[in-house]
Parts: sequence; structure tokens; C-alpha cells
Amino acid sequence: MGCRRRVPAAELLRVVARDGAVVPDPTHRLPGRGAHLHPVVACLDLAERRKAFPRALRVPPPLTTDLVRRVIAGADDLTMPP
Repeated sequence: MGCRRRVPAAELLRVVARDGAVVPDPTHRLPGRGAHLHPVVACLDLAERRKAFPRALRVPPPLTTDLVRRVIAGADDLTMPP
């Protein structure tokens, strides 16, 4: 989404919209439309600047990306709460 480079899906982080936020989906099991993003801050910044999340996930803005940013930065692991 951010840099638009093509790589295998295994190298990307799937994200979904949930309760007004973009959340990581490392297991590829969360319901809803997903989008893939390189797990680097630069790609996240580009996606935010391009306002790509609402378009790709087909949900109305605004969407917060705090959780994805923390996961990419390494502050949290990739496990999601139930």
C-alpha cells in the first residue's frame, strides 16, 4: 500500500479495519477486507500520506494507525487480543 512494490505476501503485514483503527492481522484470519503493507515505518508513512487505508479497506475515514505503528516499530508483538 505504501510504496506499492510487489513482493510475496509472506513478506507483508496484513492489516484490517476494526472499530475505527487499522490493526495488524499476522494470522490472516480476522474478518473483513484486508490490505497488505511492508512492515517498515516508511511504507506506513506513505500509506498515511496518500490516505490509502480508507480506500483500500473501504471504510470511512478517519482511521488511526497507532497499533500498526507500534507493531512495526517493535514495541508490541504481532499477537492480537481476542
